[in-house]
Amino acid sequence: MRRIGFIGVGVMGKSMVRNLMKAGYQVKIYTRTRNKALDVIDEGAVWCEDIAQCVCDSEAVVTIVGYPNDVEEVYFGANGILENAPRGCYLIDMTTTSPKLSKRIYESARERGMHALDAPVSGGDTGARNGTLSIMVGGDREAFDKCYPIFQVLGSNIIYEGPAGYGQHTKMANQIAITGTIASVCEAICYGRKMGLNLQTMLDSISAGAAGSWQMTNNALKILREDFAPGFYIKHFIKDMMIAAEEAESMGLNLKILNSVLDMYRDLADNRSLGDLGTQALIKYYEDQAE
Repeated sequence: MRRIGFIGVGVMGKSMVRNLMKAGYQVKIYTRTRNKALDVIDEGAVWCEDIAQCVCDSEAVVTIVGYPNDVEEVYFGANGILENAPRGCYLIDMTTTSPKLSKRIYESARERGMHALDAPVSGGDTGARNGTLSIMVGGDREAFDKCYPIFQVLGSNIIYEGPAGYGQHTKMANQIAITGTIASVCEAICYGRKMGLNLQTMLDSISAGAAGSWQMTNNALKILREDFAPGFYIKHFIKDMMIAAEEAESMGLNLKILNSVLDMYRDLADNRSLGDLGTQALIKYYEDQAE
């Protein structure tokens, strides 16, 4: 496979398109706002006016959009992927979305002679830029094996999770784990600040031990620099946490840490209009509580 249609050229998608082109893939792109993709167009990506044009002759289609309703629109819309991609095409949705929706896409694709994979990612803008994303894939094993060369360009930890929807369920577990980690990092910083510690020295000391984590290594440093630019938007993390909470509740699980951190982020987004900041801006919630 060399021809890829790519839908959703945002913070992460743009770097993923670049990596695919560097690896020799011919990439056609579609995104709602052309001006935001001018740089990758100048670098060789072929702009398409609509989804149908983007996917009509693609051997694989990659999507990474914002919300479940966006996924539904690009796949099931009258001008969408399922109505316009050719038989035999591999459909790879890398959006974090509902496992139930991923299963629906899988079944609809199979009816049309296509192969659908749910392949959400973790690693943020840094992982997308460096091609080191963790990719969690659900769907048929044969389709996973066929698309593995594409995944290798985009990530370094690529794991087949099981049937359709299992990639999304694994991503839910990932997001649940992050909630406690980012909140704990913020609490450690608040504690260190209150006690008069040199925060950089503190982080250097604890990040190399049992407290070490991706959040500690990356987002903690952004917090110290007061860099709240989005590697991953608060508004998108809220979406992920809401899906996880709904899936957990449907199985009778009460995940208290997840629900608590979800409430914190909702407060930042709803009451302070901070949904377009990065997830490290959770520190602002704690700073407010300390005042």
